Amino acid sequence: MSPSSLIDLTPLAQVVLVGGLLSLLPLAWVWFRHGRGGGNSKLRALTLVTLFLTFDLVLFGAFTRLTDSGLGCPDWPGCYGNASPLGAAADIHAAQSAMPTGPVTRGKAWIEMIHRYLATGVGALIVVMTIASWRERRKTQQSPSPWWPTFTLFWVCLQGAFGALTVTMKLYPAVVTLHLLGGIGLLALLAVQTQNTRQNERPAPLLLSHHLYLGVVAVAALSVIQIVLGGWVSTNYAVLACTDFPKCQGSWWPPMDFDHGFTVLRELGAGKDGGYLPFAALTAIHMVHRIGAAVVFTAMALLVWRLHADGQASTRRWAHIITAVAVWQLISGLSNVVLGWPLIAAVAHTGGAAALITLLTVMLTRAHQAHQVGQVFEASQVDSVQRAVRTQSSRAVT
Repeated sequence: MSPSSLIDLTPLAQVVLVGGLLSLLPLAWVWFRHGRGGGNSKLRALTLVTLFLTFDLVLFGAFTRLTDSGLGCPDWPGCYGNASPLGAAADIHAAQSAMPTGPVTRGKAWIEMIHRYLATGVGALIVVMTIASWRERRKTQQSPSPWWPTFTLFWVCLQGAFGALTVTMKLYPAVVTLHLLGGIGLLALLAVQTQNTRQNERPAPLLLSHHLYLGVVAVAALSVIQIVLGGWVSTNYAVLACTDFPKCQGSWWPPMDFDHGFTVLRELGAGKDGGYLPFAALTAIHMVHRIGAAVVFTAMALLVWRLHADGQASTRRWAHIITAVAVWQLISGLSNVVLGWPLIAAVAHTGGAAALITLLTVMLTRAHQAHQVGQVFEASQVDSVQRAVRTQSSRAVT
């Protein structure tokens, strides 16, 4: 395949059409369930559905990566210049015959293209969500800010560009990791909007002290860093560098090559100097992720303790939720190591990370909203006191 054919835009309209048709199903559900409700009710339902499908898309993206299907169709946006593997059957058969265990097979091609169809469908939902948000804002200024979905639309377009680069740059590790991080960021953006559209069904306010709020921010930041490290482990296939726990290769500190392992700008399987990536580099990547996991779990344990100590029913409930996610991540992460990286455990580990960021985002958004409500309430109280003082002063003068 010549370099000029790596990016084939011919089937783009057909892929977009398939994604648009897929988006009609959730759109029809939203209209059926909330057709008689107000515009904000439909917008909230659409946002929740988009968040749910985006979470599923992140999981399917992990499945695509973990089944080595990222190059199942080695061009973009179609498959050998076709909108589906059906039209590329001859090319796929030729590639599979030449390399039976290579990156191109009929099954991998379908996995890759289904991922692209689903991503296009989510993009179509975000386009509708953006248009609906601006229409609601024209009707009433009390509707949620339309700039959130507008920025989300920009983000999903950027995410699509990284998806294209993932294929055309042959699974370049830095690009694949950024693509994963972009999916997590998309979940966070949608999670914020699910809370912004809560107008008539506000949950119990989440009142956090300043230090506790900063603690949640710190855990969220550490979790993002750990997700980046996890993506670096996955994209470099470094999970099986250590197959025992808590030791690695029978040692607490095995031979590691951090210089090659954490050279960001390099091709898949290549070291810093362009040669083969040393096994010690894979070990370094794996061990850094383990150390990061210990730091994140410690931070989560401290946060859970502080949330319990706060004494509120709402904070205790969030402590239980965070504990459940932490246990899920611990079990799925250990399963990857001791069970030889089973597919279900690897996908579950990605899902746990995505769920954690989504939940922490919801938590921070609700706490911020509660703080804003408190500020408005205090301002109204001050205004009432000032009016009373002015009234008493005018009476005294008369």
